[in-house]
Amino acid sequence: MRKDTTNGFKRTSSLLRERIRKAGESRGFAVTKVLTHWPEIVGEDMARICKPVDVKYGRQGFGATLTVLTTGAQAPMLEMQKETLRKRVNAAYGYNAIARLRITQTAPTGFAEGQAMFTPKPPRQTPAADPGVTRAASEVTAGFNDDALRTALERLAQNVFTKAKR
Repeated sequence: MRKDTTNGFKRTSSLLRERIRKAGESRGFAVTKVLTHWPEIVGEDMARICKPVDVKYGRQGFGATLTVLTTGAQAPMLEMQKETLRKRVNAAYGYNAIARLRITQTAPTGFAEGQAMFTPKPPRQTPAADPGVTRAASEVTAGFNDDALRTALERLAQNVFTKAKR
């Protein structure tokens, strides 16, 4: 008999799969892959300027309407690439699920769903350390032999000294 090696732990993806599916279905996404793999489906360049909001199955016949959120400045560029975007999403579904594409514009910040953040924020830059603070932190940690511990404590001391200066 095979021994269980997980000790009762489960992958986060398996715990969240059902919740993601329910949230996607509430917005009309029968296949949540469109939500979770948006950059791979439409390409990094297009994913930077838009994101899917919902899918509506209307009375206009076969096929659904995919609503895509973008900023006002990017809307004309996205309008020109509408058909390409629709084809890429249908390729992810595996059939012609999306018949129409609706583009919704928003400001860079807005209400609820309108808070459009398509590109990740740049990493926070740490300011250059004051030489006096660096010297003081080195003096405090001089008695430690372990390099990893000394480095960690120096960083902590620099943070404390810098905060005390403010």
